[in-house]
Amino acid sequence: MGRDVPAIQFSREDRRRYRDKVRRCLDCLARMLRDFPFDVDSPLAGLEIELNLVDDRGEPALKNAAVLAAIADPDWSTELGQFNLEIGIAPQPLSGDGAAELERCVRERLNHAEERARTEGGHLVMIGILPTLTEGYAGADSLSANPRYKLLNEQIFAARGEDLHIELSGPERLSTYADSITPEAACTSVQLHLQVSPEMFPRNWNAAQAVAGAQVAVAANSPYLFGRELWRETRIRLFEQATDTRPAELKEQGVRPRVWFGERWITSVFDLFEENVRYFPALLPLCEDEDPIEVLEAGGVPDLAELTLHNGTIYRWNRPVYAVVDGRPHLRVENRVLPAGPTVADVAANAAFYYGLLRVLPYEDRPIWTRMSFAAAEENLHNAARDGIDARLYWPGLGDVPAAELVLRRLLPLAAEGLDLLGVAGETRDRLLGIIEGRCLTGRTGAGWQVEAVRALEAAGHDRHEALRRMTLQYVELMHGNEPVHTWPAPKPVSGL
Repeated sequence: MGRDVPAIQFSREDRRRYRDKVRRCLDCLARMLRDFPFDVDSPLAGLEIELNLVDDRGEPALKNAAVLAAIADPDWSTELGQFNLEIGIAPQPLSGDGAAELERCVRERLNHAEERARTEGGHLVMIGILPTLTEGYAGADSLSANPRYKLLNEQIFAARGEDLHIELSGPERLSTYADSITPEAACTSVQLHLQVSPEMFPRNWNAAQAVAGAQVAVAANSPYLFGRELWRETRIRLFEQATDTRPAELKEQGVRPRVWFGERWITSVFDLFEENVRYFPALLPLCEDEDPIEVLEAGGVPDLAELTLHNGTIYRWNRPVYAVVDGRPHLRVENRVLPAGPTVADVAANAAFYYGLLRVLPYEDRPIWTRMSFAAAEENLHNAARDGIDARLYWPGLGDVPAAELVLRRLLPLAAEGLDLLGVAGETRDRLLGIIEGRCLTGRTGAGWQVEAVRALEAAGHDRHEALRRMTLQYVELMHGNEPVHTWPAPKPVSGL
């Protein structure tokens, strides 16, 4: 969840002070990584889920403020668009029945929120991109009221100096311009958090980068944007474009994008924070009163507020997170590649697959990143986003192979081993990883089901938007049934919706 900021205008002096403060925070972090004890006693897993709001017809509902008030739970918050909400699930261990309990917790919280949303004429949808969104929702008037989003919008467009160009080609083509960052709100994701020690952070981050393509291939759930069928996980490419502060000339000069896979394997978490400071100007130059080095030298734990705020405006697909909880600092890898949905069972399976892999791959004698180029890992991510479960991915020892084959032959056994090492109950392990296996064997992900449904509805005579609307209503009904998407019945061109 993003940090709230006040409404304010920034001066040149604000930016200079902020740059100095960020660098002081970075110096402080370097000292802490050398000498300070971080909280690593019990590595925990947590997650955040972004959702969409629709009305009874499946169209976007700009009601997040009213729905939040009805839910009345501090774990729920606004997101960028008025048709978005986000829930944060507290970190917890996965051992024993922990993974199953996490799934039950999410399901119960969503059921309660859905009941409260209905009192305001809204419904919750877990989906990578809401299919019924049109370009009419891409303006600044759809932004949430939180001043953070208004400031981000202003600062991104001040840096660009021109409208955003959103361009994607898949089975169909989209080329459009936007005068606000609201298209980013179309992207709703699940963010997986893993708390690790400073020493193990680089190994875990490298491993997360290496498996990002496989994660997206088996979880793709975003085939439509503004009425066009594009990539199977269109959300990846849209997010890269919708927060891009670079005009064309800076792209040609090689300036890094703010939505970034990265460019190298790392040897320390400091590498990532230092790159963020070195490559990216501030978007929200807000300074706090704390002097981090003074706090550290006095025996306290600094918040590093400026560094963490800056870090929050650079959208790495696997992002480093520094936080202080109960007076103790810790580090997390925040995995951001996954779309929301289709069901809580599917989300739990995606999480189990990731956490299982991250329990094994970082500890191998010859870890994956020593046998695979960084460029290959990045190419895997974009191939998976484009083609979903039908993508071909590179893996050392296998070469370029179908994503489903890679997952079935190599990654699922590793994930099962990892969940065993985490102490996950065998029945829970088999059920959750069985969902990933089922998608690979059937070739069906959320994206595939959506496309199949829309094509069936169009064949029955409905135009594209009507087909998307009817598909969305069927999707919502099946989502609440909580049966994994690979078991969903073939879509039917039902009438009367």
